[in-house]
Amino acid sequence: MLFAPLSVSINPAQKRPSIQAFERFLGDVVKTPSKISNFAETVSAYTLEIDVPGVSKSDLMIKIEDQIVRIETQEQAARKYNLSFELPLAIDPSLSQAKLENGVLSLSLSKKQIASNVSTLEVQ
Repeated sequence: MLFAPLSVSINPAQKRPSIQAFERFLGDVVKTPSKISNFAETVSAYTLEIDVPGVSKSDLMIKIEDQIVRIETQEQAARKYNLSFELPLAIDPSLSQAKLENGVLSLSLSKKQIASNVSTLEVQ
């Protein structure tokens, strides 16, 4: 187990070098090496690209639950990736597409069309 003394400084923008080194160490340990780039939104879909070098198509799993997207690698994969994010609207998996080329995962996530339950009532 690793313990590091933490102190509260008066100015949170100024950190002691030992605290900065500890935060860099933790950041390298827990950060996901994936990087989301080229995010765009249209009326009907979200499109984005994620860097996942060293992963094959068979090792990649993409799970969609409403507006939450989870991208993980299988346990036997040479490299481990675990990324999840939440989008503003629910995703329709049947109309969405994923493509992996040269270590870049391209996603086209179709927005789920909201069905209106408005009904009219006749005035008597």
